[in-house]
Amino acid sequence: MDLQERLNDVRSRIAAGERQAGRPAGSVQLVAVSKTFEAEAIRPAIDAGQRIFGENRVQESQGKWPVLKAENPDIELHLIGPLQSNKAADAVALFDVIETVDREKIARALAEEMKRQDRTPRLYVQVNTGLEPQKAGIAPDDTPAFVTLCRDELGLSIEGLMCIPPAEENPGPHFALLAKLASKCGVEKLSMGMSGDYETAIAFGATSVRVGSAIFGAR
Repeated sequence: MDLQERLNDVRSRIAAGERQAGRPAGSVQLVAVSKTFEAEAIRPAIDAGQRIFGENRVQESQGKWPVLKAENPDIELHLIGPLQSNKAADAVALFDVIETVDREKIARALAEEMKRQDRTPRLYVQVNTGLEPQKAGIAPDDTPAFVTLCRDELGLSIEGLMCIPPAEENPGPHFALLAKLASKCGVEKLSMGMSGDYETAIAFGATSVRVGSAIFGAR
């Protein structure tokens, strides 16, 4: 299959997942993960109507997305990789959604930059549902207090939660945990599910799924 066929296949599977879960059509957004791919490899997805994309690295994104967004002003760009505080200014300037707020230092840096730039990208808190030491994200038990800190002390509007389950585990319990935390925190959006498990994530309430290799092919 070419890229457009793969993209259409993913869209069809998302629609089928929505129906199977008894959810309204269009309730799950597709974030096409374009990390490591050059602009010329991304343009066919844009030409096929995809408008929401995800990237892992700020610096890599700066090399391709300003031009692509200038050509297509309706594109929505998500940061889905770890954010360092020294990149907060660049992230606020470029991204429309930052999904990886995972510690107080980052939250404070984002709050300062959003005020300074008068730009308000939407924010998600990343939760380390598997408590993996090598992985970014706040511990599940600390998530409600962290969301409260972001809101009440820093004035940040937290739109949702995001997670990446351990690769070797059944993702279902991790998605269920994230949904439970979202309810406790009073947030509506759930970014969960990737190429190998996005249909499971939809069944557990994902409002967006992050799909890369199933669209763009192997990296």
